[in-house]
Amino acid sequence: MRNRQIQFQWKRFQRHFTRFTWGGAWASSLPAETRRNLTLFFYDGFYAAISDKITLTYMTLYLLSLGATRQQIGLLSSFSNFAAAFLLLPAALLVERTGKRKQTTVTSITGSRIITVFMALLPFMIKDFSGLIWIILGLALLREVFNNFSYPGWISLTGEIVPIEGRGRYFGTRNFIMGIAGIITALVIGEAITRIGEPLGYQIAFLLSAGFGTLALFYFARLREPQTNPQPQEALSKGLKTILTSLKAHPQFVSFCLFTAVWNFSLNIAGPFFNVYMVDTLKFTAAMISVTNVTHTATNLLVQRRMGALADKWGNRKVSIIFTFLIPIIPIFWGLWVRQYWQAIVVEAFAGAFWGAYNLASFNNLLNHTPESQRARFSAYYQIVVTLALAGGAALGSYLIPKIDFSGVAVSSAIGRFLAAILFLLIVRDVTNPKPADTA
Repeated sequence: MRNRQIQFQWKRFQRHFTRFTWGGAWASSLPAETRRNLTLFFYDGFYAAISDKITLTYMTLYLLSLGATRQQIGLLSSFSNFAAAFLLLPAALLVERTGKRKQTTVTSITGSRIITVFMALLPFMIKDFSGLIWIILGLALLREVFNNFSYPGWISLTGEIVPIEGRGRYFGTRNFIMGIAGIITALVIGEAITRIGEPLGYQIAFLLSAGFGTLALFYFARLREPQTNPQPQEALSKGLKTILTSLKAHPQFVSFCLFTAVWNFSLNIAGPFFNVYMVDTLKFTAAMISVTNVTHTATNLLVQRRMGALADKWGNRKVSIIFTFLIPIIPIFWGLWVRQYWQAIVVEAFAGAFWGAYNLASFNNLLNHTPESQRARFSAYYQIVVTLALAGGAALGSYLIPKIDFSGVAVSSAIGRFLAAILFLLIVRDVTNPKPADTA
């Protein structure tokens, strides 16, 4: 009798958790294949969050431990974004021509995971070599190239896997779990690195990142890809004329990209240098930086699920307007106030809440502004704008930081963000169901 009760409770838990992986009861009426994809995509996000949390949090610290300068960190950000900009459109055209969105994404991400392993192992194999840091920087650049090449196929597939009526709730739930995974990962890995020492602690962490990334790929590769009609090669060979014609048919997408350019340029004036500032000036350890990062993630989670439902109810534009005007406050406090550990934690508590709401609405804005029939191509246009803007911002930041130090670039970034927020308010409108793009 007791065994039956245990089995009953276990099955009940499985049913409830499976529904949780769909983002709630809203998906119950969807076809079984759609629900299965939502669950697989949920697990992919969970393991990818662990993998990416390690590399995103500790990449800069690892490079600094190997001897990289803050100018090299800034230039790496700039060059990686420039390189990505040149590859995004070919990746989108490949996806359109072949229709193999999942395969393109899996192949690209596999390359990224392999590069992560090489970055971890190379210092073991090459010792006392003055050029090692340049090799590692080159591998970091190549890793970003692989990641960006996967983007058009990934977002095109995402747009079809997650139905529009429940995107806020689904991504709110998925992002919540990814955030929990990130919190635990950052705390454990940060403490481990501090105890093991550098650079060995970072090398072990990067190997773990590759392992969890492989688990994420296992679930992503099992997704059932909706059938698409590959675009004929002739339609893709018209080059610039094709691009201009398709963009002309979607003026709101162009407006959204204009805001995105100013926003991301401003973000990356200071973006590459926050971790450098914490290490070089504030003298934080890896464990201290992980706690600061976890504070950001924790407050992010407090708003994510609630904001998902509100974004579905209020509209993504209203949520975005509020937080594009709040986010610029963060670098002002970093540049002019943060000098101690507790101050960094306080500022990141607010930053996590602001970014949690903004990112959820921003991703849904992107899906809404890209036409479903050519989402891979339009997402590539968008990401090219993002990467070029980030590259320009990082290049400007690298030029300015020796002259005006971190405080100056932080305030400069804040001013640019305020200008971008005003631009969003003036030119970006809600788009619910964009019409199919012209291909002529």
